[in-house]
Amino acid sequence: MDMKMAFVLVTSVIASGLAGCSKPVTYADVEPLLMDKCGTCHTDDQEGVVKSGFSVSSYDAVMKGTRLGPVIVPGSAESSTLYRMVSGETDPKIHMPHNGSWLGAGQIKMIRHWIDTGARQ
Repeated sequence: MDMKMAFVLVTSVIASGLAGCSKPVTYADVEPLLMDKCGTCHTDDQEGVVKSGFSVSSYDAVMKGTRLGPVIVPGSAESSTLYRMVSGETDPKIHMPHNGSWLGAGQIKMIRHWIDTGARQ
């Protein structure tokens, strides 16, 4: 099993157990997912950072959001642009990531749980 497949398996297993879990998910839990799925465009001086100002290079960068403002509303995934974009709740033209390597259901649940429980560092 290659490393990417192992990562997907591990995040899916973790996320599948989150529904009934009262333990908050921290940024350390979602950082590998964000780096894997978003990092190719949204780190350093990559295209996504240049166009939007959004970077996943650190917790502070994620919480800062884009040039237009925050993309995370701690405690409310439904009010968070990041969640809405990765879960497909926005116009398909801005569904992220653009490269077609969309997040799986378990990964989306993990992001939702992280945000809903306060988007803690």
